[in-house]
Amino acid sequence: MKTPLRTTGPVVLAGQLLGCGLGAFFDGILLHQILQWHSMLSSVRPPLDLVTMKYNMLWDGVFHAFAWVVTVLGVVALWTAARRPQVRLSSPAFGGALLLGWGLFNVVEGLVDHQLLGLHHVHPGELEQAWDIGFILWGVAMAVVGILLIRRVAAPPPVTVRMGL
Repeated sequence: MKTPLRTTGPVVLAGQLLGCGLGAFFDGILLHQILQWHSMLSSVRPPLDLVTMKYNMLWDGVFHAFAWVVTVLGVVALWTAARRPQVRLSSPAFGGALLLGWGLFNVVEGLVDHQLLGLHHVHPGELEQAWDIGFILWGVAMAVVGILLIRRVAAPPPVTVRMGL
């Protein structure tokens, strides 16, 4: 009787969702709240007074709600994957998927919010373009490392041939 193939696909999907959510939380908590470099719409409505600060705070909350929903979806996907017998749980595949999801978040957020729509910049000021490009490149690097980890797990193990005497 042939054993059914086990897949890491559902674990990779869950990891990507969790990576995206965690990347969004990292961005929102560190860059928006702790460092206060920008708010979600700080290039559109600069937070110069209480009214515009509250406006930006509202949209930062919407951003965090998005991060929360994506993270919850990732937890549900991971729980569902772990309960399926045909799913192979793999730490390297899951870690790679986390990096891929976080990296894709940075790339999409950097290209859409920073470049295309100009909603805000990573660190506004004289070097804002350098910060924005660095944010995107950091995302690309995480995504590439994530893909390499996932592919390493998906690749078949090397075949060893023993020559007997």
